[in-house]
Amino acid sequence: MSERTTWQRIARRIRVPLGFVFAAVFLWLARPTGKTMLLSLLLVVPGVWLRAYAAGYVRKNAELTFTGPYAYTRNPLYLGSMLIAFGFAAAADSWVILIALTALFAAIYIPTIQSEEAYLREHFADFSEYAAKVPRLLPRLTAARFPVDENASGGKFSWQQWQHHREYNALMGAGAIYLALAVRLLLHHRR
Repeated sequence: MSERTTWQRIARRIRVPLGFVFAAVFLWLARPTGKTMLLSLLLVVPGVWLRAYAAGYVRKNAELTFTGPYAYTRNPLYLGSMLIAFGFAAAADSWVILIALTALFAAIYIPTIQSEEAYLREHFADFSEYAAKVPRLLPRLTAARFPVDENASGGKFSWQQWQHHREYNALMGAGAIYLALAVRLLLHHRR
C-alpha cells in the first residue's frame, strides 16, 4: 500500500465539509450584480455539464476510466468543480473570494489528486500509461486513444452511473447558489 501524507488524508476528509463552510462565507462576502451573475454562467454551466458527463463514465475503484471526458483530462470532476467555483467567484464580484478560493483549491485539491493518483497507480497497472497520455487537470484538445478492454464496461455514458454518483446534486446546488445570490442582489439594491 502506498504511503499517504497526513495532509493528503486530512484534505480528502475535509474537502466537502470545508466547501459548505466556504459557501456560507462566500454568500456573506458576495456582492453580485446582474452582469456578474450572467457572466458567471460561462463557467458554471460548462462546469455542471462536465461533472455530469464525467459522473456517467466513472466507475470509482472498480476500473480505470479513460473514455469520455477521461480521455481529455484525468480529473474532469475536479475540473468541473473548479469551473463552477470560479464561476461563482466571478458572480460574487469579490477579489477576496477569488484569492481564498484559489488558496482553498491549492491546499485541498492538489493533495487529494495526488492521493487518488497514488491509489490508482497502486491498483491499476495501466495507470502510468494513462497518466503519460492524459494531463492531470487542464484537458487535451483531442481525445487520447487506448486499446479497448473486452472486460471493461464499454466506456459509454451511463445515466445509471450518473444517478449512482448523485451528480444531480451539483445542478441543484448551483441553482440554490444562484437563488441565494439573486436574493442577496435584491436585498442589496433595496438598501
